[in-house]
Amino acid sequence: MIVGVTGATGVEMSYYLLKALRSTKDCEIHLVVSQGALTTWQLESRIPLQDLYDLADYVYKETNLSAVISSGSYMTDGMIVMPCSMKTLAGIVSGYAENLIQRAADVCLKENRKVVLVPREMPLGRIHLKNLNMAAEYGCAIVPPMLTFYNGASTLEDQIHHVVGKVLLQFGLSYDKFVAWKGDVVS
Repeated sequence: MIVGVTGATGVEMSYYLLKALRSTKDCEIHLVVSQGALTTWQLESRIPLQDLYDLADYVYKETNLSAVISSGSYMTDGMIVMPCSMKTLAGIVSGYAENLIQRAADVCLKENRKVVLVPREMPLGRIHLKNLNMAAEYGCAIVPPMLTFYNGASTLEDQIHHVVGKVLLQFGLSYDKFVAWKGDVVS
């Protein structure tokens, strides 16, 4: 699995995502952290960045366009961009693969592999909405990190677990900290 972390707010969600992927059997994690994400990490998180890196099997600089994940001949199950900045979104939908995150997403899309974007922006402007719509038309799954209330989430960490669980469901993966909607049982 390829994970891209961009400079949008909410970078710490990626730490929880990697912990969940690490607990998934036979999951090899390829991590790319953008320069913007490095800056945002310093501003938002108390978790040492090395802890994020330690959860990945491979860590690449965003400038490394010769990384194995920049080629469609390297098999992956897909890619998650969490959080996904509007800049990265714009690059993905326009095919402007100027860095490894955008290139890896481009490769996954051309190879018909799953790409999940977790966009972080509020409010969403018309250009953002247009780009999100285009990403969906191109085959990306759009999973905004929305608050949940139906599952009894009482902490920020519970909310993050919910988002991570929703992202992993896109790949058919279960997550033990995800609390699904139970609903009524029809008899």
